Amino acid sequence: MPPAALSFPNSVAGWLAYIESLHPATIEMGLSRVREVADRLNLRFNYLVITVGGTNGKGSTCAMLERIYTQAGYQVGCYTSPHLLQYQERVRFNGQLIADTLLCDAFLAVEQRRGEIALTYFEMGTLAALWAFEQAGLDIAILEVGLGGRLDAVNIVDADCAIVTNVDLDHMEFLGNTREAIGFEKAGIYRAQQVAICGDLHPPSALLTHAQQLNATLARNGVDFSVTPQATAALYQDAQGTLLFSQLALQGAYQWQNAASVIYAVRALQTKLKVDTETLVSSISMTQVTGRFQYWHHAPDIILDVAHNPHAARALRHNLETIRAGGGRVYAVFSMLADKDIPAVIAELHSMIDVWAIAPIVHPRAAKLDYLLSCLQPHVSQDHIHCFERLAMALSHCYNKATKNDKIIVFGSFFTVAAILQCTSIDALES
Repeated sequence: MPPAALSFPNSVAGWLAYIESLHPATIEMGLSRVREVADRLNLRFNYLVITVGGTNGKGSTCAMLERIYTQAGYQVGCYTSPHLLQYQERVRFNGQLIADTLLCDAFLAVEQRRGEIALTYFEMGTLAALWAFEQAGLDIAILEVGLGGRLDAVNIVDADCAIVTNVDLDHMEFLGNTREAIGFEKAGIYRAQQVAICGDLHPPSALLTHAQQLNATLARNGVDFSVTPQATAALYQDAQGTLLFSQLALQGAYQWQNAASVIYAVRALQTKLKVDTETLVSSISMTQVTGRFQYWHHAPDIILDVAHNPHAARALRHNLETIRAGGGRVYAVFSMLADKDIPAVIAELHSMIDVWAIAPIVHPRAAKLDYLLSCLQPHVSQDHIHCFERLAMALSHCYNKATKNDKIIVFGSFFTVAAILQCTSIDALES
């Protein structure tokens, strides 16, 4: 039963605590409940919509799109997940976090209309974001899929353009244990006769088949558009011609593949929202995202990366290969959630890392310290593994052992990175 009118929360923290209690499951796939509440909210979606799904790269892709359309002068809403430090990061207007008062109003609007329908945390948050967007007079909304695509709450919205960044193994308990099964789920965000983009250079056939059956207008990376990184730039090409880009602020060659999908999307939507070439090029080149191979400190370098599955670990490995070429040791501050493929992530990265400092994440789904240790031991000698109660202690240990030429990579989860971002200052790490 919903609380009495006078007992509704009056703060974001209060609302978050309340919505966590609404549904017994963290995740429940399906759209019927969310669609019913959206109808009660009378959501009309009178703005252009780009939906972004995929195994990895969704946050970076959304950030590029958000910056492009904001810099072009449009009213832009962006909904992403998860957040690092505060929930308000999930809902943004023109790059700025949603105001607490509007977020509370949005939660209240959803709560007053859901009636007997139980909503998960993510579903409640998605509907609240869409309600807030409805009040803002947007030109465009950029929506990040939370999990999968076909049955994700975001998919109640019919996108004018849908991007699947890539397809790999993650969330297999919900999406299936093959790339084909997962590809089918992710292709569910495509719509008939609307722009559909696949950024994966080797997509599963199930994604291609599903897009064809939906009669979506599919454009494939490496077929209909491409990007070729060069020494100091990258060349993008599609049927409309070529564009030359300077190096990205986002680190990693894989970010060029995300950028390629973004460029194609913006150019495909030019008749609806025009963006000039200069704005497109400069916005993509300057986009940065917290926790995506982000340099947080220098000498020694501390790098934050939310990589939390084998696909992301392979991308991280390529970046570490590059920085190891400069000499010095690589330290890892590492922790993951227990439901992730920890052995596969370690198998990808153990040869790139000299010293491991591990600690548990503060989260109900966190992997326990002894399990992290057992996953490392087949690959790493015991004297190169150090165990700590807290991630801040693990980072402090690495920071005080590292020389100015060494690197410290913090990775394994959004929660791992968040724990380090909560450290008050680098000075506090010094012994």
